[in-house]
Amino acid sequence: RHVILRHALTDLSAFLSDRIKIEGRFCDLPDKKKREELDSSMDDDSNKLAYCVTDVPPWYLCIILGIQHCLTAFGGIIAIPLILSQGLCLQNDALTQSHLISTIFFVSGICTLLQVIFGVRLPILQGGTFTLLAPSMAMLSMPEWTCPTWTQNASLVNTSSTEFIELQGSVMVGSLFQMFVGFSGLIGLFMRFIGPLTIAPTISLIGLSLFDSAGSSAGNHWGISAMTTALIILFSQYLRHIAMPFPTYSKDKKVHTSRVYVFQILPVLLGITLSWLICYILTTYNVLPAEPDQYGYLARTDLKGDVMGEAPWFHFPYPGQWGIPTVSLAGVVGILAGVISSMIESVGDYHACARLSGAPPPPKHAINRGIGIEGLGCLLAGAWGTGNGTTSYSENVGALGITKVGSRMVIVASGVLMVAMGIFGKVGAIFTTIPSPVMGGMFMVMFGVISAAGVSNLQYADMNSSRNIFIFGFSMFSGLVIPNWIIKNPRAIATGVVELDQVLQVLLTTSMFVGGFFGFILDNTIPGSKHERGILAWNMALEDDSSNTVESGEVYSLPFGISSYLSSSSWLRYIPFCPSGVPRPLDSSRADANSLEPKQPLGHPEPAQIIIGVAL
Repeated sequence: RHVILRHALTDLSAFLSDRIKIEGRFCDLPDKKKREELDSSMDDDSNKLAYCVTDVPPWYLCIILGIQHCLTAFGGIIAIPLILSQGLCLQNDALTQSHLISTIFFVSGICTLLQVIFGVRLPILQGGTFTLLAPSMAMLSMPEWTCPTWTQNASLVNTSSTEFIELQGSVMVGSLFQMFVGFSGLIGLFMRFIGPLTIAPTISLIGLSLFDSAGSSAGNHWGISAMTTALIILFSQYLRHIAMPFPTYSKDKKVHTSRVYVFQILPVLLGITLSWLICYILTTYNVLPAEPDQYGYLARTDLKGDVMGEAPWFHFPYPGQWGIPTVSLAGVVGILAGVISSMIESVGDYHACARLSGAPPPPKHAINRGIGIEGLGCLLAGAWGTGNGTTSYSENVGALGITKVGSRMVIVASGVLMVAMGIFGKVGAIFTTIPSPVMGGMFMVMFGVISAAGVSNLQYADMNSSRNIFIFGFSMFSGLVIPNWIIKNPRAIATGVVELDQVLQVLLTTSMFVGGFFGFILDNTIPGSKHERGILAWNMALEDDSSNTVESGEVYSLPFGISSYLSSSSWLRYIPFCPSGVPRPLDSSRADANSLEPKQPLGHPEPAQIIIGVAL
């Protein structure tokens, strides 16, 4: 009798598990291990996702978490146009700066919606990229594009200048290359030759090359910038494990308090806001100097005049709003160096996002589609005139692990909110009033983290190897020395061909290109095993053959029945960015304890067994 009842319960459990699997609830499925092992693993509840990638939270929760993701990306999104404004001679043109900030919010929102709905289909936010900022600043620092003296105190500058529309055109042409690499599936070929020893100096030199911008902004008032830096460090490192009580509402508990790790989620926003408020108070009581030639004057919050009053309530960005883009060979080549770095970084973000959102590893067709959509986003950014491109935001991927909400509907809400912020003109105007020392304090932290994030890629390589130490050290040092010398000697490059001079000028003053170039050449020519180079660990996720399972299809298939149509076609399914074939169950030999597919084929239980099981 006991044997019969045990078999009945086993069959019932397997039947219900199979039914739940079909509904697509990834993170709610029970583990396949024995019940004793489940009961002993009580710590797993704290790591369980509240909402997985395919779940749809309540609408109000989507809006709240969507706002949180927007605020998390706040620092990176507004930092890029404010840095570009220096090279575009817009330091004192607050109104144009506000339009530039609104435009990058608007385009980032559109690109986020495209990526989540048609791209890789993971909850990953899109925004401006620092990988394109370095070559852009190198392009704008060319001798022929030096800012005229009259722009230093001008409140209105012509944004249809030659350098700006050439920067737009260069981004658009570079984006075509990214679209080709993504939609053709060539990203897999790129990843075979690009490893940690190429990525580490490339990403690290992005942050290191911007030290002058950070120092110039922070040096306008070292006290304010140091306070901003200290606040961000305090919130992000020392107070990150402290949860603050916030009033919340639920149907079960009604109005109650829940603890939120607000310091861990929004350290940059809190640090900037407090420093901004202190600068406003010091300005109101005239503690900060009112004379432009006195030290600390640039810490005042009233330097931009009545930009809030001048900015329109609604400003709808449109393609070509700064003028018709033009193209220069030097700009295109420089942007291509940033595009390649952005693509490789995004592939790593996709895998991290899938792991934190409860999704299977992204298949090749989803990765190809994601890179292609990012290229399309850069094309839109160039057409609208953000002065930059778009890429996946790693900090928002990290926020998924903090909030335990991996639903892509939350990121859809973030995209809609960013579009609204881009249309609402007063939002961009508010951000232009942030004093430069406050931004300098944020740059000190942000650029340092970018540099460290690049170095962290060396964990995949064997750094006990003298070969790897030489490659990394030489690449980093060359990426600092050569651009610095070229900037100090701009007339040293004189081949007799103007276009070639411009190309070399842009490339050799872009630190990330110089360091990445030497890292790529040396890593692929100096003898070394794949294990020593870190290629095996680096590409392990890309070799996963889980691209055509039922679980993968539920996450990464195209919406609105597009995948079904492509799969039924005899030839469309062979396109690199299209799902291929009919989804199959996950192979039992590859399934682990947390896999979604039962390890043995299941039959339907008899009605009598169901009745007995339910009664028990």
